[in-house]
Amino acid sequence: MKKKEHKYFLAVNKRSVAIYVVLRFFVSLIMVHRFLRGNYNEVFICLLTLFLFFIPAILDKRFNIKLPTALEIVIIVFIFCAEILGELQHFYTTYKHWDTILHTVNGFLMAAIGFAMIDILNQSPKIHLDMSPVFVAFVAFCFSMTIGVVWEFFEYFMDNWLILDMQKDFIISDFASVALHPENLNIPVKVTDISKTIIYYNENGAQLNTVIDGGYLDIGIIDTMKDLFVNFIGAVIFSLIGVFYVKTRGKSIVAQSFIPQLDEDAQTKKGEEIKELLKNK
Repeated sequence: MKKKEHKYFLAVNKRSVAIYVVLRFFVSLIMVHRFLRGNYNEVFICLLTLFLFFIPAILDKRFNIKLPTALEIVIIVFIFCAEILGELQHFYTTYKHWDTILHTVNGFLMAAIGFAMIDILNQSPKIHLDMSPVFVAFVAFCFSMTIGVVWEFFEYFMDNWLILDMQKDFIISDFASVALHPENLNIPVKVTDISKTIIYYNENGAQLNTVIDGGYLDIGIIDTMKDLFVNFIGAVIFSLIGVFYVKTRGKSIVAQSFIPQLDEDAQTKKGEEIKELLKNK
């Protein structure tokens, strides 16, 4: 590795450790605060976040996959932003585009994982594969989009089974629906400039109503399509980086910063240990 590149990765590694320690401290502080207030649901979210912070270490120790420090920083910050800021600090509802940003980053990260899996197989001498850079990037893109779709399935079922609102609703002023056609024909009836919607419902035997000013409450579909679209954007961005990485392997610091790789030293050591055990038997 060139001296300039070594200094770059050393600096990034120091930042990674610093960010990891600071975020763990903040999560632990929030967890203690929520515990003292008796909010055990949020304590669980904090514990889950602390566990998810170990993902890079688990990948390294269990699967011998080395995450570049820049990618590790993105993963740790993403987890903190999604669980602590998004859920506990209500950033999802406070900031309009928070969910959109996270789904874009998720598309990027899932493409990185998919790319790493197929690229490692492509380089392995034990597996006879010789895939082009474009095909490797395409597989990474497909992997990312599949994860995005599965997550949207999860949000849909959680909203229906547990009556949550993981699929955030949108207020819209115009829509078209064939269900409103007076003769039940497959012709959409346009409804425009909706000023307000009144919802009547029962709660504990009492009839209540909620007035939605400015339009009609769309249930989930816009959020789902928006999430999949920004996941698509994130996946495309990483796939392009992946193509560039394979074509110029080892020559781009930026590409290397986001491509997980197999820990060859750990693999070699493991192989030597297995040979030693077999020899002793």
